[in-house]
Amino acid sequence: MVFISPGVKFDLDLIKKYDTAAPRYTSYPPATELSEAFTTADFHSAIAASNQRQSPLSFYFHIPFCQSACYFCGCNTVISNNKNIAKPYLEHLAQEIKNMSNLISPDRKVLQMHWGGGTPNYLDLEQVEFLWKKITQHFDFDPQAEISIEISPRYVDKEYIFFLRELGFNRVSFGIQDFNNEVQVAVNRIQPEELLFNVMDWIKAAKFDSVNVDLIYGLPYQTLQTFRETIKKTVALDPDRIVVFNFAYVPWLKPAQKNIPPEALPKPQEKLEILEMTIEELTNSEYLFIGMDHFAKPNDELAIAQRNRTLQRNFQGYTTHAGTDLFGFGATSISMLNDAYVQNHKQLKDYYQAVANHVLPVSKGIKLTQDDIIRRDVIMCIMSHFQLYKQDIAEKYHINFDQYFSQELEALQPLAADGLIKLSAHHIQITDIGRLLVRNIAVVFDAHNQKQDKQFSRAI
Repeated sequence: MVFISPGVKFDLDLIKKYDTAAPRYTSYPPATELSEAFTTADFHSAIAASNQRQSPLSFYFHIPFCQSACYFCGCNTVISNNKNIAKPYLEHLAQEIKNMSNLISPDRKVLQMHWGGGTPNYLDLEQVEFLWKKITQHFDFDPQAEISIEISPRYVDKEYIFFLRELGFNRVSFGIQDFNNEVQVAVNRIQPEELLFNVMDWIKAAKFDSVNVDLIYGLPYQTLQTFRETIKKTVALDPDRIVVFNFAYVPWLKPAQKNIPPEALPKPQEKLEILEMTIEELTNSEYLFIGMDHFAKPNDELAIAQRNRTLQRNFQGYTTHAGTDLFGFGATSISMLNDAYVQNHKQLKDYYQAVANHVLPVSKGIKLTQDDIIRRDVIMCIMSHFQLYKQDIAEKYHINFDQYFSQELEALQPLAADGLIKLSAHHIQITDIGRLLVRNIAVVFDAHNQKQDKQFSRAI
């Protein structure tokens, strides 16, 4: 496997040159292309086609509630200390599960499930068990299914962790963001170091198969030295996966970010130095750089999936099973079928009304064209495997790759000259430094990007 090694030259000038806005390509076409012209009838047709393919299933359940706002957050959340707000949501979620089970073939097994948010552990143990039973009552899970949940360390105890494991969750993820107290105060997410180590101890004692932690670089009051301490403490936690997100400061889109003083953000040069240090420290600590912002131990499923070329991306980031159809449940969640993406209503009242009327809670979506599907395959190979064999695409879609993508191959020449990729007659290989800028490579194949002026986060 190719990964960024400590000896690789980290060219700050080159990274600055390519530090432009681009989609994260958790899907192609990106979610910005979803349209309200897509109807519930379109979704019914997509589900029927999905049943014909008999693809395995992947589920995402969105729990939108949080007790307080984290100022850095870009997720779709509902902030409330009134826990009663969760009861009607779970009742409608249970109804949506039943409605969907009537449409999805019962012969299809669930290979993956993830609960995200928001804060899934906003739910108490009785509510967690209620939702779990509703899901497993209506769908058949593979005995080896990967079942994961995001938690906030601030709102769990040992009993909660062990209950999740006994119920059937085998993977867990939690956000650290930064160990530094000044940074935590600035982003309104105070998590003492002792708390984080206690939570990790409980998770390991409960024998979860895999633990993922999230960090964010570019937050207010971060410095190279303070984040180096965060990295060292994170390594000491010994998680299986580490995701190091680039903080996207978009207060015009996420009003909570207006609480962050822009002058407190690290300057672009220091932010790049933080990124360089992070990669160096983590790879020196024997984590593999999976790509873009993900690191994993060599024996973790992400690393294995990348070696086997079964790694792919969806709206949760990198995932280990290619070929599954993802169905999203709950407000604002997104389903990703082979030739259609569909998003549920964002507003609770709209979601509730549709579900109560036994109508699929479709807010918007997109029907993929054959060109979309071909380009998605190319972009996902680049984003997930960091290499592309032209013949694979040519044979799969009955095209002449060099003719079909003649303009794109020409546009890749400057990136090859800058050392981001290596081009050959049969192969496109992303280099070590290119893996940091993989979004800039993928965007060359994005036909939708040429006609849009939507605002995306910067690559670095």
